[in-house]
Amino acid sequence: MKISHLVKLRKVAWLTLVSCLLSFGYAAAQNNTAPNIIIIVADDHGTDALGCYGNPVIQTPNLDKLAAEGVRFTNAFCTTASCSPSRSVLLTGLHNHANGMYGLEHTYHHFNSFENVAGLPELLAKKGYRTARVGKFHVAPEKVFQFQTVLSAGQANDPNALGRSPVEMAAACKAFISQPGKPFFLYFASDDPHRSNGVLPNGHPTFNSYPAPNLFGNRRQGYPGIKEIVYAPDKVIVPPFLPDNAETRAELAQYYQAVSRLDQGVGQLIQILKDAGQYENSLIIYLSDNGVAFPGAKTTLYDPGMKLPLIVRRPGKDQKSFVQPALVSWVDITPTILDYAGASSGTKLQGKSFRAVLENEKAAGQTEIYASHSLHEITMYYPMRVIRTPKYKLIYNLAHELTFPFALDLVESSAWQSVQKSKSNIYGQRAIQQFLHRPKFELYDLEKDPGEINNLAQSKSHQEVFNQLLTKMKQFQKETSDPWYHKWTYE
Repeated sequence: MKISHLVKLRKVAWLTLVSCLLSFGYAAAQNNTAPNIIIIVADDHGTDALGCYGNPVIQTPNLDKLAAEGVRFTNAFCTTASCSPSRSVLLTGLHNHANGMYGLEHTYHHFNSFENVAGLPELLAKKGYRTARVGKFHVAPEKVFQFQTVLSAGQANDPNALGRSPVEMAAACKAFISQPGKPFFLYFASDDPHRSNGVLPNGHPTFNSYPAPNLFGNRRQGYPGIKEIVYAPDKVIVPPFLPDNAETRAELAQYYQAVSRLDQGVGQLIQILKDAGQYENSLIIYLSDNGVAFPGAKTTLYDPGMKLPLIVRRPGKDQKSFVQPALVSWVDITPTILDYAGASSGTKLQGKSFRAVLENEKAAGQTEIYASHSLHEITMYYPMRVIRTPKYKLIYNLAHELTFPFALDLVESSAWQSVQKSKSNIYGQRAIQQFLHRPKFELYDLEKDPGEINNLAQSKSHQEVFNQLLTKMKQFQKETSDPWYHKWTYE
């Protein structure tokens, strides 16, 4: 009896120990569950058209709510104001001059990243994530940016792309989001609010609608699940870098409508996440590839082109919301995501995780960010390098002898055409000749001159600042293996 009783006691003790260990393991697993990761990429959306960034006219309730539940960054920057290169930076943590995506990916532009680059979807898949993309893709090769699940084709300049119908985009993600088990990475890339285009008989796009405004994807029959919000041109807010005329206002009204459509798609996506029980354990990032598709923003490294919305909701319940003025850049997106996923890049990235400033509003951020633009379209060779601090920006125009080139969607815009036909020599705040013919260096005091009009590069009282920034820029080029670095030697 004594032996039998002892055996029973040992069994009970053993079962209790196993139960405790399993419970502890389960609790530990729950506390260390890798978050789902959702990147929502808008196409040509500036901070000028969001309620949470101070526009009282535009209706963006879903993005405003996301900002109210998360962190809204006021100094977030792309590194190049061009679609494919910017997206390549987002998905690699490397500047475009280092990952090889110097310009646009589609048709005869045909730029690709180097095949030995490890893209974010591959790195997350190695960590056990399910990966999927929906909407605009616009990067290559597939080997570098390989997603396990492709929910839509994602060609650029396709008037019938799913990326123009954001509620349908969200619906296409429902089954993927609802799958149990592994955490997931969803790349949700809208075509809105990019300018609309037609397709010529040769297959090339055309954006010409003058004197009518470009429709920015808006159409008479609307889109499934969308309540179209129409804006009166006389009510829109014209940013200072644009001319305040009837043509610009008409195009801004169309742009606003496209942004409000995108906002409804974001709301539908968030509702699907909540219905699936996935919202609270998700890192959600909203941003744009570059600024609004008007001359003076997109394809330039003036602030309207590179200073962009960034709204992030951290995983977890009841996260503190705040506005974060720290400097961050799109080259930091991949390192930050890998940080949250507990994954490694395997190689040295050029960005840094900004998790610290995402979780602590008082944490010290970076003292400067850098930008590197090479081309947009194949015909648009105009490399620029930038260093930007909270107060100053230095732009190095490497091909300053050339006239600044125009993207097709910008030169055909009614806003630009109206100024050309009026024979005006001013576009917004800037002289057209100043816009087209730029010096080798541009230095701006952003506190005194937010429009970046008064170039201080030759100012005697600013030579110390100029030289300090130029030294840092050269070091940046050297450390990131910038192919254009050798111009400092041969010139």
